[in-house]
Amino acid sequence: MKNFRDSSGKALSDYPRPSVAVDIAVLTVVGGALSVLLVDDPRDGSRRLPGTFLHEGEVLADAVHRSLADKAGVAGLEPVQLRVFDSLDRDSRGWVLSVAHLVAVPAPLLGGVTLVPVTEVGPLAFDHAAILELAVARLRADYAEHPDPWGLLGDRPFTLLELERLHRAVDPERPGRKDTFRRLMEPQLVDTGELEQGTVGKPARLFIRSRGDS
Repeated sequence: MKNFRDSSGKALSDYPRPSVAVDIAVLTVVGGALSVLLVDDPRDGSRRLPGTFLHEGEVLADAVHRSLADKAGVAGLEPVQLRVFDSLDRDSRGWVLSVAHLVAVPAPLLGGVTLVPVTEVGPLAFDHAAILELAVARLRADYAEHPDPWGLLGDRPFTLLELERLHRAVDPERPGRKDTFRRLMEPQLVDTGELEQGTVGKPARLFIRSRGDS
């Protein structure tokens, strides 16, 4: 590989190389609102998504985990890749490609991080607003047809009303009536045979996601 040359006779080292970064949109639901984890940019205090540059000898997943640990104090998450952001003017420091990632988790797993409702996020550094917009669109698409595919309710059983409220938090503009939502989601759930406790009136049935949706 060291001696490889292309059809023009150039070696790999003859080509310019951009810096490669990873940026991660960490989404959750807090107080009935879809929210995102933000950190302060140490250069000027502006808000941004957690991210970092790829180190030599490091794969993207390692850079993602390192960034979440170093920038947000969060571990144990497994983000997925969204797409590469490669606008030539996206970073004033130079030619930087960013591989954007998404993960959505229950808020208690994130500890004491800064969480901001996505509808209240102000200006963000670089092109992080565009990354966040893409991440939110992907999450809402995931929740359009399947019950809590990212497991934001955790592993506990839940009622259909709790599930519907979660989906409305993820996408407040979600079309459809309550009975339509239930007809779509209930066949994809497992009825535990148990009822909600400590409620007034007729207790609601409790469900869990089917193994295929976990």
